[in-house]
Amino acid sequence: MKFSAFNFDSRLSEGIEASGYEDATPVQELVIPLVLEGKDVIASAQTGTGKTAAFLLPLINNILSTPFDEHSITALIIVPTRELAIQIAQHMEGLSYFTSVSSIAVYGGGDGGAFVQEKKALSMGADVVICTPGKMIAHINMGYVKFSGLKYLVLDEADRMLDMGFYDDIMRIINALPAKRQNLLFSATMPSRIREMAKKILHNPAEINIAISKPNEKITQLAYVVYEAQKIPLVKFILHQKEFSSVLVFCSSKQAVKQLTRELKRTKLAVDEIHSDLEQDKREEVLMYFKSGRLKVLIATDILSRGIDIDNIGLVINYDVPHDGEDYVHRIGRTARAAAEGTAITFISEKEQRKFQSIERLLGKEVPKEKIPEQFGEGPEYRKGHHSHPNNGRGHPNGKRPGNFSRNRPAGR
Repeated sequence: MKFSAFNFDSRLSEGIEASGYEDATPVQELVIPLVLEGKDVIASAQTGTGKTAAFLLPLINNILSTPFDEHSITALIIVPTRELAIQIAQHMEGLSYFTSVSSIAVYGGGDGGAFVQEKKALSMGADVVICTPGKMIAHINMGYVKFSGLKYLVLDEADRMLDMGFYDDIMRIINALPAKRQNLLFSATMPSRIREMAKKILHNPAEINIAISKPNEKITQLAYVVYEAQKIPLVKFILHQKEFSSVLVFCSSKQAVKQLTRELKRTKLAVDEIHSDLEQDKREEVLMYFKSGRLKVLIATDILSRGIDIDNIGLVINYDVPHDGEDYVHRIGRTARAAAEGTAITFISEKEQRKFQSIERLLGKEVPKEKIPEQFGEGPEYRKGHHSHPNNGRGHPNGKRPGNFSRNRPAGR
């Protein structure tokens, strides 16, 4: 289905065309008409399915075509992390470029200038506010946030927000909103607590299920069963064996990120790190370099496992086994985007084997175990259940700041 079939406002259509969009994804085909009709929506959709545009496009179109309160926030989008808030705001800027629709990202870690800009938007009014829960609560506590004219609420990656302990903050924000509004809830999974929250927030919602949370079939999944001390030498080996467009390495701790980054920098690779110890401007700079291709290898904590919209990642390495199957799917889902193929390699230490087996149960299949190169010695046995078998394999892998905010609009709106 072509985007032209939605009959969007011509200014929005210009932004869609400039952004290079032609055909709607399945989630966009299903969600956009429902939002345009004013229905509440609960959608199960993974990162990478196009869900961000599925809610941004109809929101922008509705804001362009309906009366609004100049001195209030019109649409509120709540997300789990500052990185996702920044990314959605950048996406918003691109799509709304030829319109007068204003937006701002509100998240922690910014400087005093960012706070002043946030306060101005939240007190004087903005069309679309993308926020993290904790930062929005901080502003609400100061008493100047104007929600009286709010018409739209979006909860993105709701399952992730609950995992991070944001339920109380989310409900407190929602209690500050007008009761009459349109609600959209997006979640990669639909556990019972998401459905319970949805019952409190949504009104007779249309339900959309795009796909169960399984990895893209274009991702080649491999694993190495290793001792902890073999991980760094093996990363170096893999990165020097084959040229990848760009590489994203996930570690479960900031300490591991810092250690691996130091070791890889010694090999003269274009590598950098991103984690919560970095100042916000530095994190944004590192991400920008990685997106532009100037940085070849990015080593990150799980803060990046969801929502980062980069299409040319050729390899994802799980330096540590993710916490659960959902995190695994989202980590490796950063590769094989935009119809490309990609490779995902996971290192499984002795203490991580049971965790990885639970991931394989979610996947419904075993991930092939590769043989460790001889120069690194033998790895541990992979003990499946009460049985064990050698770590056999089949060879080596070949495998503008958001919130440029303006309320000026053309006459006639």
